[in-house]
Amino acid sequence: MDFKKMISSLFTYTPENNYDFVLLESQDSDKQTQNADLEKEAKNKTIYPSINVNLDYVKSKYNTMINSDVIIREFTINARGKQYAAFLLYIDGMIDTDIMNHYILEPLMLRSRNNLFDGDQNRVISEAVTNNITVRKVKKFNLPEYIMSCLMPQNTVNENTEFKELFNNVNSGNCALFVDTLNIGFDIEVKGFKQRGVEKPENEIVIKGSHEAFVENIRVNTSLLRRIVHNEDLVIENISVGDVTKTNCGLCYIKSIANSDLVSEIRYRLNNLHIDSMLSSGQLEQLIVDSNKLSLPQVLSTERPDKASRHLLDGRVVILVNGSPYAIILPAVLTDFLSSPDDSNMKTAFSNFIKFLRILAACITLLLPGLYVAISSFHPEVLPTDLLYSIIASREFVPLPVIVEILVLEISFELIREAGLRVPSPIGPTIGIVGALVLGQAAVSADIVSPILIIVVAITGISSFAVPDFSFGFHLRLSRFIFVFLGYCCGFLGIGLGIFVYVSTLCDIKSFGVPYTAGISFLEETKGHSYFLKPIWKRDLRANYLNTKKSHKQDKISMKWKYPFLKEEDIK
Repeated sequence: MDFKKMISSLFTYTPENNYDFVLLESQDSDKQTQNADLEKEAKNKTIYPSINVNLDYVKSKYNTMINSDVIIREFTINARGKQYAAFLLYIDGMIDTDIMNHYILEPLMLRSRNNLFDGDQNRVISEAVTNNITVRKVKKFNLPEYIMSCLMPQNTVNENTEFKELFNNVNSGNCALFVDTLNIGFDIEVKGFKQRGVEKPENEIVIKGSHEAFVENIRVNTSLLRRIVHNEDLVIENISVGDVTKTNCGLCYIKSIANSDLVSEIRYRLNNLHIDSMLSSGQLEQLIVDSNKLSLPQVLSTERPDKASRHLLDGRVVILVNGSPYAIILPAVLTDFLSSPDDSNMKTAFSNFIKFLRILAACITLLLPGLYVAISSFHPEVLPTDLLYSIIASREFVPLPVIVEILVLEISFELIREAGLRVPSPIGPTIGIVGALVLGQAAVSADIVSPILIIVVAITGISSFAVPDFSFGFHLRLSRFIFVFLGYCCGFLGIGLGIFVYVSTLCDIKSFGVPYTAGISFLEETKGHSYFLKPIWKRDLRANYLNTKKSHKQDKISMKWKYPFLKEEDIK
């Protein structure tokens, strides 16, 4: 029994319930009263009219005695002959100091024409002359309105009554203004932190498309979408996700096109994520999808604004995450992961040929290693005699079973691919090429693997790079190991059963209510969607499975210059 306790104490950890830490309590009654007030304010979370209470609460909340970048600037406001105590709260490094000095502190602190009037004087807000009679509309002096309209020459200023909203915006790069006698705070936009500029896409390279990519700032990304869509119906809702990080997410859709039920469902899922942090679009993708069967991706991820805009115009919804250079497009169907933004920029024959190659590449990536194992183990009779003799001769001196042989090569190939991604960029491709050549040649020379298997693994690896979407390509790379084991255990029968289960799972998955295999079946008519493209003048319908508010993208005869004498009613 003692031996069991000793082993348990060595290899397990049980957290302590009680610790011997002692906190010295202050005997100062003033401090106790102040702490009680702060606790009361923390519970209410509303701004108090007393500037001292607000100041103490802000100092306590932001730990200003420890934080070196949190700045509290105390000063006095001159407003129409009266002076009011005030302070600004901001984070150093996230604001533009020129805007802060010239457009906030200077108008509020220094004497000017706007703040030299007598405090008892009313303000004339409108004056009209009717029949030689002057009509004036006079409003009594109101300090918050006076600060907003006369003393704050800044483009974005909002009033808030709760600390929570002000703190969220301060953490994003704004500053908060608190004024004595006012139970409101002013949220002033003064963002000025460093950020990456718009650059070329790194992972989605196209030939004839745009060369702009999303960046980490959500406002830059929304501006990229607005520049392309260029329509007032584009709606971008701001939703905060994460109880600690409060990450801003932009829910983007075109109001006159997108299905309202789809937008409501996505909004509902975003508003009901109760987590501490969400830092990237990849994490958000995992939190809002319907299921995770076979690790199949159910939303599109893109770094290209033109691709996101095209899907917006088709009636889909785009989600932007602050801090992530990728946008999420949903819903997504199977054929979307085998399409590229460059397809619509090329002639129809060219794009359809490339689309056929992508289907072939996906099938090779998923099935070729498993088929090789099945043929080698169970069905050598399906090969021509000469080819069969060549395979047998190449494996004559290989001591390993075919399953071990292919697993060694496949895992080695994945290791080389991962190493090429992680090492510094200048030597990454060199390591990949040299590693594959040296290891492959050495393995063949040492009779560890057969030359024919090197060819099979190389073709499989090259085919995996032809899949446009990284997530779907990763899914195919992972799933091919399942088919390798099925081929080794049951031959063609195992692979056939695997394909049956795989296709059945594809048909069972739904992405935000849309069947994953929509547009593939020949038994069901799917208007406005097909994997192989029609000529651009025939793409007049949106996909009917999206159930958009507008089903037509263009007139039935869009090139009216070809038919100048055609009547308008015949064109529709």
